[in-house]
Amino acid sequence: MNTRHLVDPEVAPLLDQFPSLQFTPEILPQVRASMGEMFEQLGSQGPAFPDLEVSERHVPGPEGAPDVRVLVYLPKNTPAPLPALLWIHGGGYVIGSADGEDVQVKSIVAEVGCAAVSVDYRLAPETPHPGPVEDCYAALKWLYTHAAELGVDPGRIAIGGASAGGGLTAGLGLLTRDRGEVPLAFELLIYPMLDDRTVTTGDPHPYTGEFIWTHDANQFGWTSYLGQAPGSEGVSPYAAAARAQSLAGLPPTYLCVGALDLFLEEDLEYARRLMREGVPTELHVYPGAYHGFNLMPQAQVSQAFQRDFMAALRRALQPRVPA
Repeated sequence: MNTRHLVDPEVAPLLDQFPSLQFTPEILPQVRASMGEMFEQLGSQGPAFPDLEVSERHVPGPEGAPDVRVLVYLPKNTPAPLPALLWIHGGGYVIGSADGEDVQVKSIVAEVGCAAVSVDYRLAPETPHPGPVEDCYAALKWLYTHAAELGVDPGRIAIGGASAGGGLTAGLGLLTRDRGEVPLAFELLIYPMLDDRTVTTGDPHPYTGEFIWTHDANQFGWTSYLGQAPGSEGVSPYAAAARAQSLAGLPPTYLCVGALDLFLEEDLEYARRLMREGVPTELHVYPGAYHGFNLMPQAQVSQAFQRDFMAALRRALQPRVPA
C-alpha cells in the first residue's frame, strides 16, 4: 500500500516526524514513556489558559476497583450552572493519559465555555474490558451526582473523546443508556475506534490505515483490550460499540473521521446506523486526512476539523429553551 500521494500536503510533514508505533508486550512500557514525553513536549509549546482552574481528584471507582483519577477543568468568572464534557483520552486502549490531552481539553473548555472532567482510566492489557469503560462510567456518575458542587447543569452533560477515547465514549453511551442513571445531552466521537472486526475483515479498504494507527497496531490494541482475539464471538457492545444490536435511544451524536483513517468504514457504518435508528447525527469526513492528522493544527484541514466539532459541541450544550 502506498497512499502518501493522497495525503493532504499540509499534514504530510508529520508523517516524517511521528514515531512508528510498533507494539509488543515487552516494549509497551517504553512506547508509553516515549509517547508521554512527546505529548508533554507538545503541551509545553501550547498556549497558556490563565482563565481556567485545573484540579486533580480521585473519585470512587467501580465496585472492587481502585479510585479513578480525573482532572477537573473549570472556567473562571463564568456564571453557573455550566454545561460539562466528560473527556476520554485516546491511545488504542493501551497508551495515553489524561495529562497528555490537557491542551485539547483546555481548548474545548475555553472555546465552548463548559466545565470538563478528563478520565485517567486504567489501560489494557493490564486492565482489559470492562475495567476501562467502567472507570469512565464511575467518573461520569461522579460528575452527575456532584454537579451542584462543581457548578454544572446535570441536564447538559456530554461525553466525548478521540480514537480509543471515541470508542470508549461510544461504549459508555450504550452503557449509560442501558443503566438509565445519567441523562446524556450529546456524544462527541472523533475518529472513534468502534469495531474489533476491522482487524479480521477479508476485504480491507485499499486506501486506509497506512499511517499512524495501522492494521498491526489495531490488532494489538483490540487484543489487549478484549483479552481475546478480535473478531471472536460474544464481544460486548460496551467494548466494541459497533457490536450493539440497536443504537436507538442514544443522545445526539457528532462523528468525524479522515478519509485515509483505518477507522473510516466502521465509522461511516456506525453513523449510518445511528441515523437509521433516529439518532440526530452529524458526520464529517476530511479528505487527505489520516488518523491523528489534527496533530498539525496549523493545516487548513485541521482548522476545519477543530472548528466543526467545537461548533457542534457548543450548539449541543447551549441552554435549553423551554418548550
